[in-house]
Amino acid sequence: MGDSEQIVVRVEQDITSVDAAAWDACANPCGVDGVATRPYNPFLSHAFLKSLEDSGCIDPHSGWMAQHLVVDDGSGGVLAAMPCYLKGHSMGEYVFDYAWADAFERAGGHYYPKLQACVPFTPVTGRRLLVAPGPQADHLEDALTSAGIELVNRIGASSLHLTFLTREEWQRLGTIGLLKRTDQQFHWVNEGYGAFDEFLEQLTARKRKSIRKERREALSEGIEVEWLTGADLNESHWDAFYEFYMDTGARKWGSPYLNRTFFSLIGETMADQLLLILGRRAGRIIAGALNFVGSDTLYGRYWGCNEDHRFLHFELCYYQAIDFAIERGLQFVEAGAQGPHKLARGYMPKMTYSAHYIADPSLRRAISQFLTRERSYVEMENEAMARHAPFRHGTLEHKGDE
Repeated sequence: MGDSEQIVVRVEQDITSVDAAAWDACANPCGVDGVATRPYNPFLSHAFLKSLEDSGCIDPHSGWMAQHLVVDDGSGGVLAAMPCYLKGHSMGEYVFDYAWADAFERAGGHYYPKLQACVPFTPVTGRRLLVAPGPQADHLEDALTSAGIELVNRIGASSLHLTFLTREEWQRLGTIGLLKRTDQQFHWVNEGYGAFDEFLEQLTARKRKSIRKERREALSEGIEVEWLTGADLNESHWDAFYEFYMDTGARKWGSPYLNRTFFSLIGETMADQLLLILGRRAGRIIAGALNFVGSDTLYGRYWGCNEDHRFLHFELCYYQAIDFAIERGLQFVEAGAQGPHKLARGYMPKMTYSAHYIADPSLRRAISQFLTRERSYVEMENEAMARHAPFRHGTLEHKGDE
């Protein structure tokens, strides 16, 4: 890299304006020998973020306006990037700040717009300061952070929120004054299992019996399970799955964030990073769970069905995901946000992290005080959950959050 004075930070309102290979070199970098220097995260890829924009799921009408920060060397070479969005609401984030917005509005302030550094609609941990490893990495991370804060102040936004950060980013941002927040998810850890039964052997007898019963009952009405990835995926599969996706959104009294075009686009551009687990009965697709495949993690994202079968959700979303991870040698399964019921099925509590810059000093002080208490509560809850894990005595120590 050249002299640091040559660094230029620009704002891009369309990720298409950023060269895909250059973005991916920052998001999922490889070394000179072509070996990945960080675990591959499909949600940080140019293809995934571009699919959100090209499909219209992300646009000003949806309340998400792309404001991607890109650091270059003054001649167009991309050195670092941060996926950012100017937002007019707090939906689709999974790190909830509605109470902050309400308090500020009641005090006469304007919480929106705000700046969000995240992957939209995706509560998955990953780097937000996209910098390839190297001697200038810290300097470039500082440049991105400073640029985000400067953009907030320049456009009159209330705040900058970097959500679902890595722990390392969270700690680093805390040292420079951003407010630190934690939450909880449940992840499965592969301890080198050769088969699902080897995983079950680590559980208490009661939990083993319960899971085996759930798996039998889920498929007891002649339901067959199919894994589809890569070239095996086609538009008929996306048609069926989109119906399930919409039905799930309707039953949760929500407004689904993704449209049908999005699924076609990811199918075209990143099929090898997708796993669609389908349930069929009498040859007809009745349920599906969509996963994304990273280099060491299977990410469960969406589920739906058009027939109600007891335990089928657990089978397709949790147990089949474990089967796939064991077969592929993946180390983790992340089954999405929330869900303490996952604990009984071998998914352990894991901390998630976010960092927040609040422009208004009074609001910043109030939120800081709240977060001190909240972090303590989350830590205690994590420890309490871990004590109720289904693993046999002596097998728990390495299963929880680190």
